[in-house]
Amino acid sequence: MKTMVVGGAGFIGSHLCDALLANEHKVVCVDNFSLGTKENIRHLQKNDKFTLYETDAADKNALDEVFDKTKPEIVYHLAANSDIQASAVNPDVEYRNTYTTTYNVLYCMRKYGIKKLFFASTSAVYGDKRDVILDENTPNLSPISYYGAAKLGSEALISAFTYMNDLCSLIFRFPNVIGPRLTHGVLFDFIRKLQKDGSHLEILGDGRQTKPYIYVTDLINAIIRFTLADDVKRTGVSLYNLGVDGETSVTHIADMLCEEMGLNAVQYHYTGGEGGWKGDVPRFRYCIDKIHKEGWKAEYTSDEAVRKTIQNVLNTSSF
Repeated sequence: MKTMVVGGAGFIGSHLCDALLANEHKVVCVDNFSLGTKENIRHLQKNDKFTLYETDAADKNALDEVFDKTKPEIVYHLAANSDIQASAVNPDVEYRNTYTTTYNVLYCMRKYGIKKLFFASTSAVYGDKRDVILDENTPNLSPISYYGAAKLGSEALISAFTYMNDLCSLIFRFPNVIGPRLTHGVLFDFIRKLQKDGSHLEILGDGRQTKPYIYVTDLINAIIRFTLADDVKRTGVSLYNLGVDGETSVTHIADMLCEEMGLNAVQYHYTGGEGGWKGDVPRFRYCIDKIHKEGWKAEYTSDEAVRKTIQNVLNTSSF
């Protein structure tokens, strides 16, 4: 099968390219390298089943040319801004890189008669509903970040295009994804701060912000399972929360990081407030019964995912 991964040089996208190639698929990788890196896919360049197009998915004409040349059978759309704090400074980032890329992907799928889509959505579409157990039917979605709003708008576009063009669309809403090739986030912020001063650590908010963290290989296994398995037959839009057992607080992340770095008696300084920054949801609880009932469960708990990522970052990064 010929597959297209839009955003295929990114953190999650490059792992998906690996998995698809391991399943003997021909992979068309589309990326403009605004967040993705050539290093993430360098090991794939000599694979004759892998083709890279350095193309901006926000440019409809350029993306149309790639679709015209490649005619994929399934599209995995992972192109988006992944740095919520960056888009808080400039909302245009989300409109262009998240919402517009989604419209352009759907436009091209409609034009070329491509029927199968996977879309990477987010827990941020729910907004700040910290006292609600969030399932796929939770009403009154009200994102508080530009990132969440652009993802929810993308879901609406997918719903309409799916109905109007008889698509088969799979949407995963997942929490923080971590693991090898991760490039930003709280782990990196903490490491940089501790390398400057190993005795003090500034922590944004009150440190009690608590979220589930999913390891990237668990996410990829779910994507492959639900898009390629012969026994999975879907029509219309299928929507799933994707999550893990447990959750991890910001302070516990700091504790694990200090332990792995061999730092003792680090004094934490909290900036105060429930959220780390405006648009940050301090805590949420996922209901993942739906995807569990279909036979998928994450291998790693949230704490295990965090510790594995810390070890990977410390062993491979050149801070």
